[in-house]
Amino acid sequence: MQQIVPPYLLDRIAQAAAPRFPIAAEAARRALLREPPARLGIEPLPELPSVLPDAPSAPDRRISDAEGREKLPGRLVRREGERATGDEAVDDAYDGLGDTHRMFERVFGRDSIDGAGMPLEATVHFGDKYDNAFWDGERMVFGDGDGEIFRGFTDSLSVIGHELAHGVTEHTAKLRYQGQSGALNEHVSDAFGALVEQYALGQDAEAASWLIGEGIFTDEVQGRALRSMIEPGTAYDDDVLGRDPQPGHLRDYIETDDDNGGVHLNSGIPNRAFALAATELGGFAWEHVGRIWYDVLTSGRLSPDEDFAGFAAETVRSARERFGPESREELAVMHGWSAVGIEVPPAG
Repeated sequence: MQQIVPPYLLDRIAQAAAPRFPIAAEAARRALLREPPARLGIEPLPELPSVLPDAPSAPDRRISDAEGREKLPGRLVRREGERATGDEAVDDAYDGLGDTHRMFERVFGRDSIDGAGMPLEATVHFGDKYDNAFWDGERMVFGDGDGEIFRGFTDSLSVIGHELAHGVTEHTAKLRYQGQSGALNEHVSDAFGALVEQYALGQDAEAASWLIGEGIFTDEVQGRALRSMIEPGTAYDDDVLGRDPQPGHLRDYIETDDDNGGVHLNSGIPNRAFALAATELGGFAWEHVGRIWYDVLTSGRLSPDEDFAGFAAETVRSARERFGPESREELAVMHGWSAVGIEVPPAG
């Protein structure tokens, strides 16, 4: 179940928010009860060119409106090339899908999620005050939030990029959504969600916030975002929500049966490695660590049950293959992993 708001946060809201945020507490309970549709199994595609920075971007976007119901896809309200509707959720989703397509096309030479021009579909206004956004194997689905804790989920470009990146992972590495491979699945989506936002804003690694879900909390919440890639565990600290529980080092890895083995929690560890490598290198992150991570995702060398150590070793190998032995890029990737407790020898 690949949703942007982790179940541990929804559970906290459902249990603790009622005195102050009764609407949010009820919305969180409903979100916890709902299972998104099962994702589709998709066959891998042939290898594509890895860098086409000047490629045109021609997405095929289709935005539908669920009109407050939990029925997909909803009523089609905006197609590719049509004018803005004036509905903020519709138009933000349309723009966010375009920004995501543009980054994958121009940086990685990937035409849409499947690499073959797959239409980008989204449904907005899903459910009654639905507190989440998710990828169901065919489309992005956005709730409007409860209005007390969460705003509408189209307000954050990193959320849109994150969920669409789940689709890219489905068509490439197929990382199993459980334990360390599941945390890597979440990490990859966070990494590319951050890159989509940075690319759209023209931000280098130093200027970037490295926040996932910035802007989806209301002003009533003491928090910046759902997660911080560069400082896991610091995204929020609120009387109702509690403190962000993400670890940023392997020694603090959380063993749990909840959340598919802690996939949203433990993704903080590889997230920090990625962000530290990017900031060590400086410049635009999509030009170095982004390309390395994309090479790994599309290499065919990852196991669906890959663990952190195996994934880290593949990033070092890909850094050497793309940028050369003992390059700044290879060393920065090694330093990033070492900082979170994962030592990777130089690729041989």
